[in-house]
Amino acid sequence: MSTLLAWIRSALFVLWLLLTVVPWALVLLLASIRLRGTPLWRIAAGWLATAIVGARVICGVRVRVTGRDHLPLGEINPTILLLKHQSTFETFLMPTLMPHPLAYVFKKELLKVPFFGWAMGRLDMIHIDRAQSTRAFNKVVQQGRRLLAQGVWVIMFPEGTRIPRGQKGHYKSGGTRLAIETGAQVVPIAVTSAKCWPRKSFVLRPGVVDVSIGKPIPSTGRQPDEMMREVEQWIEGEMHRLDPEAYA
Repeated sequence: MSTLLAWIRSALFVLWLLLTVVPWALVLLLASIRLRGTPLWRIAAGWLATAIVGARVICGVRVRVTGRDHLPLGEINPTILLLKHQSTFETFLMPTLMPHPLAYVFKKELLKVPFFGWAMGRLDMIHIDRAQSTRAFNKVVQQGRRLLAQGVWVIMFPEGTRIPRGQKGHYKSGGTRLAIETGAQVVPIAVTSAKCWPRKSFVLRPGVVDVSIGKPIPSTGRQPDEMMREVEQWIEGEMHRLDPEAYA
């Protein structure tokens, strides 16, 4: 597909996001006066699903998922999802795939984004001040324990930021520390989103985003750094398997 056509289709996708996020955010803000928890989450997840549909219909970005049968069963099964982070795409995608509401751990600056951030502020998620690392992690543990006990899964990106295709960031142990503190299990997930939507790029290109869901890793008796190394090895191994040309 020509570069010009890719730009046009990407511009239409961005327009689709803008046209849908404003009414959806307003509905969520109004609903938050009376609703809390899962009903409010479903409203938010509905908009994220429209974003994924828009990426498929307008830009030709399709999704292929393997390992869905690895996801834990049960209404209350404390789980922390640890993902490869390459793009905005997986932040939109994960709530559309998971059987439980998700609580993202994210920097508080996102709350200032018009409509999108305002709506996020009404959801029961974990927003932190990265400048205050100790206090921030204590908040993650405190809120994470409460949310996990309610059947909400916590989702974190151990590399901390979006990583270019074919590269590996530094895996921080915050996610496994939280798992050990709360007794939750960890599910590692590899995502090849940068094949279609690279970080810091306006342009989406048609193709397949592979999502590979690993088997749950129990946290009992583990050490945070050692457990994170296992998560890192699995995710990076899957990334090489799913996108070999990026690591040639």
